Amino acid sequence: MDLRNALLASLLGLACGPGAVMWAAAETTRPAPTWVIDPAVPGEDLPPVGRSLFDQLFAVARNGQSAIELPFPFTALLARLDALLASDPGSALPPAKRVLIPLGRSLQRTAAAPDYFAYPRVVVAVDSENGPNSTFLLKDRVYLGYQEKSAVLEVISYNEAAGRFEFQLVKDYRAGGQPQVFYANRKLCFACHQNGSPIFSRALWDETNANPQIAALLAATGRRFYGIPVDRGIDIPYAIDNATERANGFALSQKLWREGCGDNDIAARRCRAGLFTAALRHALSGGQTWAPDAAFDQTVAEPLRRESRRRWPGGLAIGNPDIPNRNPLHKVADWPAEPAARIAHSNVAARFEPLTPRAPREIWQAEAPGALTTLVAGLAEFVSAPERRQIEVALARLPDIATTQLTAPCRFSANAPASRWSLNCTSSNGPSLAGTVNLTAGRPSSGQLTRLTLPGGTALSNLDLVPSGPAPANGASFTLRLGQQLPRSAEGHVLGRLVFRRSASNPTTGEVVLDIRQDFAAIERAMTRLAEGPQGESLFAPQAIPRESLLAELLAELGAPAAKPCCQAALNLPAPRLEVPSAALGSLVTAPVESALQAFYPYCATCHQTAETFPPNFLAGNGAQVAARLRQCAPRLYVRLAMADLAQEQRDKTPMPPESMLPAFATNSERWRNSAARKTLLAQVSDWLRAESGRPPNLNELLAGGYEALRPCLPTP
Repeated sequence: MDLRNALLASLLGLACGPGAVMWAAAETTRPAPTWVIDPAVPGEDLPPVGRSLFDQLFAVARNGQSAIELPFPFTALLARLDALLASDPGSALPPAKRVLIPLGRSLQRTAAAPDYFAYPRVVVAVDSENGPNSTFLLKDRVYLGYQEKSAVLEVISYNEAAGRFEFQLVKDYRAGGQPQVFYANRKLCFACHQNGSPIFSRALWDETNANPQIAALLAATGRRFYGIPVDRGIDIPYAIDNATERANGFALSQKLWREGCGDNDIAARRCRAGLFTAALRHALSGGQTWAPDAAFDQTVAEPLRRESRRRWPGGLAIGNPDIPNRNPLHKVADWPAEPAARIAHSNVAARFEPLTPRAPREIWQAEAPGALTTLVAGLAEFVSAPERRQIEVALARLPDIATTQLTAPCRFSANAPASRWSLNCTSSNGPSLAGTVNLTAGRPSSGQLTRLTLPGGTALSNLDLVPSGPAPANGASFTLRLGQQLPRSAEGHVLGRLVFRRSASNPTTGEVVLDIRQDFAAIERAMTRLAEGPQGESLFAPQAIPRESLLAELLAELGAPAAKPCCQAALNLPAPRLEVPSAALGSLVTAPVESALQAFYPYCATCHQTAETFPPNFLAGNGAQVAARLRQCAPRLYVRLAMADLAQEQRDKTPMPPESMLPAFATNSERWRNSAARKTLLAQVSDWLRAESGRPPNLNELLAGGYEALRPCLPTP
């Protein structure tokens, strides 16, 4: 709970973070920023190229046919995911993070009503590196939502070939069922996922079982919840939040890769090659800050700034993955026994709705300090830990790599009994370091550097010293280790042997010599060859980052053996499919319906003429069915349409259509509020309600018992 309180304190002190400041700064006379992902332009429902990671993960080949087979029960699916990921030996957390959300904000929020705590929704995020059994980069790229009562899995997973997240539904995921995997209606998904990627609550994640009150009510049901511990702190939702933040950056990295360097001429290819080289340096060096040289400025930085000014003079608006923290049990002392009272607590007020339009998280501008660092760090997220290790193994095998040596004067001290040296070495053009060397029988046996800095930005801490080779007289020879790896400089070169020599005449003085194997130069040369060779036109084209191909070609250039062919089952899957085609925004009705109903289709059909009952599909079916469902839904339709007349702070619910989607109708909230189309819809719904009650509908009266007390849009089965 200490972390929970610390986060609360920091949030209270930082109510307006950097993103808010950057957005406010953008609201000047500058040109309007361009969305990295436009909330009103979700793209085609089916992948334009490639498949989702989810499809590929669960593809199997049997009798010459490929299909998607999902483990069941859900505990088996979680176990499969965990088996593909690396476990952190220093952490008790599972590789795939999962939380329980009984009263949430998803489309499945009412599926378990009124038994929310007996059947909570599970949210799963993969935030761990690949394990040895996985061939796909999964970290921050696979997210699941499971609701047992509806037998539905909601899936968000990355499509590398398309450079985007895909949205999918698995239906009939239950004992004895035949799970069917469909791609989802992206227009519907984007109403909440306005950033085109996963979203999650801000701290303190009070909807989850990190909230002690929610955890207690879950525990009181006596259910095991798929092996997920009920009583947890905020460590897991914090990890999920961080994963969605990183995932949110993928779109910016992809856009700048595709468009920031220009088209497909040799200069643009060199620019992309330089960017990926910088990303590899960032990944291999552990994210140290590298000072770009003149060649990088000329080949990458200046072309990128020039192209960005031309394409996006107002900068790039980055979508926001954060939705407000919400405690559904705020001021609830006891969970009610009556179903209606329970259902009332599932209501999501307008200020907490994911449907509410979210301002950009920040504005990326090429001229801003740190803009290139953001891009390089984002591209480094496309290199997995196993791939980094493959590159390092290939580099270690290369012959004829130049080695440089840096020296620095040192001061040594030892206290009686002399079981340890303390050392401090300082140089303006060599290494500066501090640490200790342990002695066994008077000979150096181990040690640690608390800090090591080098000219050019290298800054490392907590390095282990491992004895290496014969020790010089009055000295010691070590290999540096950072965890299980050899550390690298900010330039990407591996730091090799470290030798201490104490003066024979004055043991308190001496020097240190550090060997630096300049192996990253081999990567730079390889990337240059790739960019200027015949593969360059495809590897560095203005398209989604060809991560797998690019890394395979790089490893081949470094002399690594070719990887074994993989994933044939995924390549031979049947074509991706929708359950039913989604209606286009603004489309007219194609089936025979009453003239009074036709006006609902252009604005409502995209989300409500579907095969799903969440949100209610009141426009699905024949004319008589649609007429009956619209009348059934009339109280809720009236509330949603009428909300546009109220100021945002006065709204109990968000208006419909969602305001984030209004630009797709070539309108905005003000024009929609005053439009003839909305007035027509509102008048028709008012007529239906007047026919029921004998008087015009009153918004306050309708909401007197709360929105969830209104009759549901679809009749209860």
